[in-house]
Amino acid sequence: MPAARGARRRRAGGPGARALAGAGPRQLLGIAGAPGAGKSTLAEQIVALVGPSARLVPMDGFHLAQSELVRLGRAERKGAADTFDVNGFVSLLRRLRRLEPTSVYAPVFRRDLEEPVAGAIEVPPEVRLVVTEGNYLLLPDYPWDEARQLLHEAWFLDLDAELRQRRLAARHEAYGRSPEQARAWALGSDEWNSALVAGTADRADLVVRLADPPTG
Repeated sequence: MPAARGARRRRAGGPGARALAGAGPRQLLGIAGAPGAGKSTLAEQIVALVGPSARLVPMDGFHLAQSELVRLGRAERKGAADTFDVNGFVSLLRRLRRLEPTSVYAPVFRRDLEEPVAGAIEVPPEVRLVVTEGNYLLLPDYPWDEARQLLHEAWFLDLDAELRQRRLAARHEAYGRSPEQARAWALGSDEWNSALVAGTADRADLVVRLADPPTG
């Protein structure tokens, strides 16, 4: 995993991912940041580093279905804070934190389908570190604020805005948008969401920039 640099805030004695996994009985680590900052790739690297006792449960699994976004008139803002089932996400975090005696199942967002798929991620009782990542983990507004309260540790991943926008445009192209559409989305809806997320960095335990930023 690339080395972190430029941390602007750290809780005294804040544990790394391995130490957090051993703090037991189960710890929840959240990685927040703007769209395109590299949250998913960093989260995957952490889970791989810790091993079988860790599991990745992304916030994106709680996207509202496309048909529901259309019904609500929010399809053109897909990815905004009000296009997620935040109450469902918070409920899942509560279940994960209390360490139930049987497996808990979480949804995943399929970019190839542009839809969430229920029951796709198993979190068995022996998992001791759950890593979740998403744009809005640190929002102070109800009910998002409950997510932050349930996390044992929260990191904010920062990245140069120009690089982040280029990544987003490339991602949108890879999933079928034209170059013009991809750039418009990256500088429009994505950038509005990024401005909202940027204001939540001070609610993290650790703010990091990576020496070799991940691409996801």
